[in-house]
Amino acid sequence: MTNILVTGGAGYIGSHACKTLKAAGYTPVAYDNLSIGWRDAVKFGPFEEGDITDRERLDQVFAAYQPAAVMHFAALSQVGDSIRSPETYWHNNVAGSLTLLQAAVHAGCTNMVFSSTCATYGDQDNVILNEDCVQHPINPYGASKRAIEDMLHGFETAYGLRHVIFRYFNVAGADPEAEIGEFHKPETHLIPLMLDAIDGRRDALTVFGTDWDTPDGTCIRDYVHVMDLVDAHVLGLKWLEDGKDSRVFNLGTGHGFSVREVIDQSHAVTGRDVPVIDGPRRPGDCTRLVSGSTRAEAELGWRPQRSTMKQMITDAWRWHQSGHYDK
Repeated sequence: MTNILVTGGAGYIGSHACKTLKAAGYTPVAYDNLSIGWRDAVKFGPFEEGDITDRERLDQVFAAYQPAAVMHFAALSQVGDSIRSPETYWHNNVAGSLTLLQAAVHAGCTNMVFSSTCATYGDQDNVILNEDCVQHPINPYGASKRAIEDMLHGFETAYGLRHVIFRYFNVAGADPEAEIGEFHKPETHLIPLMLDAIDGRRDALTVFGTDWDTPDGTCIRDYVHVMDLVDAHVLGLKWLEDGKDSRVFNLGTGHGFSVREVIDQSHAVTGRDVPVIDGPRRPGDCTRLVSGSTRAEAELGWRPQRSTMKQMITDAWRWHQSGHYDK
């Protein structure tokens, strides 16, 4: 079977991508330094421990597996952390990606699917966010992802490195079979934090800001199910295999949910109330981020199947109760 190198393959999205790749007939090779990833999430192909800043290690892995393409998920991704420690994000995300691209070109692997983010657009309230919108990131995390996108364009011109860039919105949910799911240390994402509060793993969920310019005062985000997201990545891989040009796609549903709306919907799924503490805004957050693009559907044929809030919470809750947290 065709080998695909999956950087960050032990992480939340990367591990789900590995499962989907295997189901699609590929051999996913998970490459991860385990600083954020979880070794037990690597279940669907070989595991190679290593850092994307380590050129020697990358060269070894490329030589051993000769992958046909790279799915690049490995990155630090916390907005607040990027503001406190921007140099860490420039080193890991940007310098690490540069090293990865150099190793890929050296190995003759010139197809890459890249995990980018809607954070590259910045705070553009009342703007329909599509792939042609100006990118004005307001935090180092978003800026680091935009820099990598620029890097990919340059590497294509110079070395023929074709790529599909996915700018996605908030990822949620879990593998419906509960083999893998969302698990971070520390946890920072809304839905798992909410479920932690529901089942007593934390005292309460903190809502960061209640005075945003939204109907209920809390931030609004577009959520996409992780399984729908990784389906798009396999479609992006096939796009490159078919010899098509490099392309950028937003991945979102076009429908936003406020923090309070997500909390309200959790009650319908779990039958439990969420203990909540109102807190101050976090630096670097945006008021509203919702996709206005239909390009992924029109060109890739991507149609989200599980990206309703009820389904995302249901799958996340199933994973939450599966006992993996207690291992």
